[in-house]
Amino acid sequence: MTKPDLELIGARAREVSRELARTSTESKVAALTAVADALVSDADSILEANAKDIENAESSGMSPELQDRLLLTEERLADLAGSVRGILAQPDPVGEIIEEQTRPNGLKVQRRRIPLGVIGLIYESRPNVTIDMASLCLMSGNAAIMRGGSESYESNLALASLARNCIAGAGIPADAVQFVESKDRAYVEQMLGMKKYIDMLIPRGGAELVRMVAERATMPAITGGIGVCHTYVDRAADLEKAVAIVHNAKVQRPSVCNALDTVLVHAEIAGAFLPSMAGSFWRDGVEIRGDRRTLALLEPVATESNANGLLKAAVDEDFDTEFLGMRAAVRVVDSIDDALDHIEEHGSNHSEAIVTEDADTMDRFLNEVDASAVFANSSTRFNDGGEFGLGAEVAISTDKLHAYGPMGLKEITSYKWVVVGDGQIRS
Repeated sequence: MTKPDLELIGARAREVSRELARTSTESKVAALTAVADALVSDADSILEANAKDIENAESSGMSPELQDRLLLTEERLADLAGSVRGILAQPDPVGEIIEEQTRPNGLKVQRRRIPLGVIGLIYESRPNVTIDMASLCLMSGNAAIMRGGSESYESNLALASLARNCIAGAGIPADAVQFVESKDRAYVEQMLGMKKYIDMLIPRGGAELVRMVAERATMPAITGGIGVCHTYVDRAADLEKAVAIVHNAKVQRPSVCNALDTVLVHAEIAGAFLPSMAGSFWRDGVEIRGDRRTLALLEPVATESNANGLLKAAVDEDFDTEFLGMRAAVRVVDSIDDALDHIEEHGSNHSEAIVTEDADTMDRFLNEVDASAVFANSSTRFNDGGEFGLGAEVAISTDKLHAYGPMGLKEITSYKWVVVGDGQIRS
């Protein structure tokens, strides 16, 4: 196989980006409609490619949790097609007039939304990102250069080929989406230095990848995706509601970044809440790593339930860990202030939740917690572009410049000032 030439890929992306900036909404809609349809009609070939990745993952000893991030099914492909259709339901952001005014001297001044240009993506494991990225970039008028992880190479290649064929079929250059067809990690290093061609770089993967990109990228980079996510169960919580929320946040899909990692429980209701929560966790095989007070309350329950192997003493690093699996840290706190202090020290600015029926406590939590999304009486699993009505996301940013939280169409655009006069000169 011929080795990819990233310089040529970058130059082509830059060339195509100028054409994309003026591509009609109708052409983009036609291309993405074809992508959504093909994800369903071509499911067999995509799943065949994914099966090769899963086979390699199993033989290499990849954990079941990480295999789940890699796995595609007919249902997941249908959901992915739904995400593409969700993007189609959004207004085309390119050319949107954000604001306008006429100055006293008669100048007409607008802020008008424009594409960023070329967006690079370096990602691991999750092949659905290939379609999310391609679709969002196309609709926002950006060219995309993608380098996926070796563990999902066959799946990514199949999905990128599908997207390129659908784009070309709509009369748009296929090179609006380019996938680096190599498992060689040297291409990651090279992309980090391609400031000449790439306007913004997005890493999606583990902490090591995100830190490397943040430290070494020569162009602006979005950091995020590392989620040490908390749910605080307040003394005024509805305990039945709290058990359901915490269980969903941990168990519904534990291998993703918005899954719960740590439960904080107010001491006044810990004795009533923790046994119910633990029973819910243990029925699904979730290991609890508890602080001293948690252990004191749960050890008798664990013995009675034959769940001793699922209750362990927490160590300090557990409270700083994104588990990405069926484990959760638990700590008993004495007040909302203790909960806020814990989140400030151990959180990752990703997804944080409170369960309470007290409006003042709820407001304090929502106002004071610094995270890309904060939730009251709902699961952290909702921190997702599709769930927020964006259709999909290219990333969940935990930076505040230039975006915070799920990044949809508008978050991968910029703006320019457009000024129209009639001979005015400045005195």
